[in-house]
Amino acid sequence: AREFAAVGATGAVVDLEVGTSPPGWAGLAADVTVEATVAAAFAETRERFCRLDVVVANAGIVPAWSETDELDLAELDAVFAVNVRGVAATLKHGVAALRENGGSIVVMASLNAWRAHRSQPVYTASKHAVLGLVRTAALDAGRSGIRVNGLAPGPILTDALRARFERRASDGGLPVDEAIAEAGAGTALGRMATEADVARAALFLASDLSSGITGALLPVDAGVV
Repeated sequence: AREFAAVGATGAVVDLEVGTSPPGWAGLAADVTVEATVAAAFAETRERFCRLDVVVANAGIVPAWSETDELDLAELDAVFAVNVRGVAATLKHGVAALRENGGSIVVMASLNAWRAHRSQPVYTASKHAVLGLVRTAALDAGRSGIRVNGLAPGPILTDALRARFERRASDGGLPVDEAIAEAGAGTALGRMATEADVARAALFLASDLSSGITGALLPVDAGVV
């Protein structure tokens, strides 16, 4: 939201609980696993701002790693409820809200949308499903002037990941700076991608600079090739 606000955009930040928002923005609460709250969030946003041009579907959860023969099917249901059903609900009501004027929808996916990683069957399957939703929505909504694209972040240097490195360091693992450097060493840029990299990519896909792009999945991974 900060990147969008920096270029003059206004809108709503929607989360499970109302949090902080940039000046002039609305803070709303919704649970993507409950369709009625998703519909209500879209309705309130349109009422407050009179129209809607961009939707960013950013809700998602990452389960604990497990081998395929050890996966928890209850956990699979919980992850799919957010990562797949939640995205589907957002696309359903987002496309409906944009039909009148057109616009752009950006969906947060993952590199796991087209690759697989050991011990991540549930998360990987959920992100493969997201890619299918993005591409189908792009076909369904394109003639209404609505573009639908996905972002595919790789490992991102977030506060949560830094905290994980700190815990490992306290248990005798690599110092934090060395762990970060090691994690980014295999990328083309020699570093990890950042939250700012992801936000700017979302802004690009939301803007007219990407007016000829739809149904695509844009990697933001500092070059995991």
